[in-house]
Amino acid sequence: SMFALISLHCFLYGCNLFMWKSTRINQNFIFDFAPNTALTHRDAFLMSASIMCTVVTALVINLFLRNAGASYANAVPGGLIVLSAGLLFCPFNVFYRSTRYCFMRIMRNIIFSPFYKVLMADFFMADQLTSQIPLLRHMEFAACYFMAGSFRANPYETCTNSQQYKHLAYAISFLPYYWRAMQCLRRYFEEHDINQLANAGKYVSAMVAAAVRFKYSATPTPFWVWLVLISSSGATVYQLYWDFVKDWGFFTPKSKNLWLRDGLILKNKFTYYISMMLNLVLRLAWTESVMKIRVSKNETRLLDFSLASLEIIRRGHWNFYRLENEHLNNVGKFRAVKTVPLPFCELET
Repeated sequence: SMFALISLHCFLYGCNLFMWKSTRINQNFIFDFAPNTALTHRDAFLMSASIMCTVVTALVINLFLRNAGASYANAVPGGLIVLSAGLLFCPFNVFYRSTRYCFMRIMRNIIFSPFYKVLMADFFMADQLTSQIPLLRHMEFAACYFMAGSFRANPYETCTNSQQYKHLAYAISFLPYYWRAMQCLRRYFEEHDINQLANAGKYVSAMVAAAVRFKYSATPTPFWVWLVLISSSGATVYQLYWDFVKDWGFFTPKSKNLWLRDGLILKNKFTYYISMMLNLVLRLAWTESVMKIRVSKNETRLLDFSLASLEIIRRGHWNFYRLENEHLNNVGKFRAVKTVPLPFCELET
């Protein structure tokens, strides 16, 4: 699940890069990336395919070793994690070193929020992390699984039944929202823009809703059901308002395009209405937590993975319209000028 979610996000980022290029949105200028080292959509697709091919290869090797009765078969996933970490921190100029180092620098800025100035790439990546909370929890389980020696003798439940593990999972679920809220507060103190304070409130409401759902999973009483419905509904309405009005720039008063904004890059306006409905539906995925669907343990894991994948798809979908609005209106106020140069080189005639 961990590697599949990473691969899916890379694939959707590749789709974003392709669409931004097709619609002449200069994402390298907006993110302040160097054009000669920035990823292209082909690079992102290659990374996604390489990750999945490596994972499938490791899976096949693992199954062959288990079939042969090898005692170290379950160490193969651990070897895959070590290989991935080594590749990420590799100091040699191979495997997109500039991109890997840029990623680590952005992650450092996010983790130590609000001590670093918030750039466009920093807040954009932090928003991606809010959609990858299941990935962070998978990473926690993988670390516990191998550190506790569960792959040798202990059962699968060694980690998941631990109270410390559950409390840490609860804290990890908070981290992306906390980082994003700290970024908003940093920008508020620098720019004195009340919108940044309101944006921080959105992430605080998400943390409150997550805390109530966590408590409900431990104490599934009617009282907590109502609290989940109230807190999660309030957070969802807050998030939808911010998605549509602030991030995408829709519902502009007196716009010539009904419920949209005056400036649109896509020619078919119907696409925007479909996107709004899709974002609304995928924002309501949390309702599954209160439905109490009776499924087996393996089906529960599959359902959780499917919901995590849908959230990543929603985020990839959100990315395009967020950058379209930034390209047209400089809504994030990261640039001194409002115009964005088109992503083409000037040639001498």
